[in-house]
Amino acid sequence: MEAIRRYYPDLDEKQLRQFASLQALYTDWNAKINVISRKDMENLYVRHVLHSLGIEKMIRFRGGSRVMDVGTGGGFPGIPLAILFPEASFHLVDGTGKKIKVAQAVADAVGLTNVTTRHCRVEDEKAQFDFIVNRAVMPLPELAGMVRKNIRREQQNALPNGLISLKGGAIEHEIRPFRRQAVILSLDDYYGEPFFKEKKVIYIQL
Repeated sequence: MEAIRRYYPDLDEKQLRQFASLQALYTDWNAKINVISRKDMENLYVRHVLHSLGIEKMIRFRGGSRVMDVGTGGGFPGIPLAILFPEASFHLVDGTGKKIKVAQAVADAVGLTNVTTRHCRVEDEKAQFDFIVNRAVMPLPELAGMVRKNIRREQQNALPNGLISLKGGAIEHEIRPFRRQAVILSLDDYYGEPFFKEKKVIYIQL
């Protein structure tokens, strides 16, 4: 939690309580269903929560925005973003039923009324959203092709509607088809922990 407080000093008391509750919730659920690697549990706030919040460096979702988190696993990046942006709504999708069960249970326990979940493949989700977010779920060209149908035409944010992905390592081959419209931010420009050394946020207008 110390890192969350340091980088996000303007959080209100409710948000601080919600973020603080995540450690115990994920520890409990991880003992039943392995959604986070054991070694990562002790680094939950940096490697999962803060990493998820890195999307905020690309965009601050306006109230009323609709965001779909594809391949959310146990709720990342969707749940941390839903805490940070309580006026936006987040739809968390995953093809693994036990993982989406964890995401829904955590959202309920934290009191997130702006989160919905669905156990399905993204190909089967027909609803439309302002943005699609994800964390290294699949290669960008493949993902962009799958979610293009889910992007709303109406615009309400500073960035045009599109796809925002958290990625690490070499990404040149993935962004080649989008190099003219892709915007890339390096998270180590914002967060000082070594974990963020090669972590990036990539935005592609769709």
